[in-house]
Amino acid sequence: MEYLFAFVVGGAFCALAQILIDKTRLSPARILTAYVVAGVILGGVGLYGPLVGIAGGGASTPLTGFGYLIAEGTKKAVDSDGAVGILKGGITAAAGGITAALLLGMLASLVFRSKMK
Repeated sequence: MEYLFAFVVGGAFCALAQILIDKTRLSPARILTAYVVAGVILGGVGLYGPLVGIAGGGASTPLTGFGYLIAEGTKKAVDSDGAVGILKGGITAAAGGITAALLLGMLASLVFRSKMK
């Protein structure tokens, strides 16, 4: 059942993004940004955590999950460090994922050379 919930929730995020691309004049970059901001807002008010609990990877993997991660990291850092946590909480929480993305992107650029057409 856990896999079904992950598939349905992740698929709903993808379907919503595709509908926004097809039916609005929003660019994909604006939709991606909106997803991150929505994850931050929903995580900040406590609505995204239960969704992650139910859907697992279907809710934590998309860009909304990245926004949720930033919001949770900021809340924890503010609780422990005060106002300084506002500045360092989100970056600290997402540091592992950001580092992995940068290193794997660099590795991919070294292995696969693009060619001009």
